[in-house]
Amino acid sequence: MGVRIGYAAGAFDLFHIGHLNVLRHAKEQCDFLIAGVVSDDMLRTVKGVDPFVPTVERVAIVRGIRYVDHVHVERVPDKLQVWREVGFTHFFKGDDWRGTEKGARLEHEFAAVGVEVVYFPYTAHTSSTQLRRALDAAAAAGEQRVAARSESA
Repeated sequence: MGVRIGYAAGAFDLFHIGHLNVLRHAKEQCDFLIAGVVSDDMLRTVKGVDPFVPTVERVAIVRGIRYVDHVHVERVPDKLQVWREVGFTHFFKGDDWRGTEKGARLEHEFAAVGVEVVYFPYTAHTSSTQLRRALDAAAAAGEQRVAARSESA
């Protein structure tokens, strides 16, 4: 058996335990782990969100994780194009993609080039989306308090 090169991609914005779990589990199943950090422009294009933490800082954070051997900045949405750029043998993803149309398409495309898709349990109790909502709600509450003070002054 040859060297198992793993690839685990994500925004890694608002880094949390779910991110760490994916990287840890991925490293347990490969010899060399490449973490793909989605660029700011890609996040805006694909997810329609602005990251809280800019690409260069997210790269530094992910590069500092002991399970990660290399970091690749994703600048294209096509995972096959990323595979051509990076050359991995295993693609790691949260199991929230399993059984979905996107997941099936990914599995089919990667099977054609010999890449195995491996799913890990999604950390449902902590997600960047939940953290983003909490931050947005806290910011809105703060703005309401400031507006209320201004009106009463």
